[in-house]
Amino acid sequence: MTIVQIIVGLLLSVCVLLQAKGTGLGKNIGPSSYHARRGVEQLLFKLTIFLAVVFVIASIASQFIV
Repeated sequence: MTIVQIIVGLLLSVCVLLQAKGTGLGKNIGPSSYHARRGVEQLLFKLTIFLAVVFVIASIASQFIV
């Protein structure tokens, strides 16, 4: 289970780092414009959410599996 957590954690880190730049708090302070996710950006966003859920489930499961 530890190996699964390490692999999912690394994949999650890569997905977060590949997210589009300029979508953080600084963009909200400046001029606002609507930005729709399309194509690869949307796929990466959904993959990041999926990996985060898998990581949380694996972390909880590792507490019960001894």
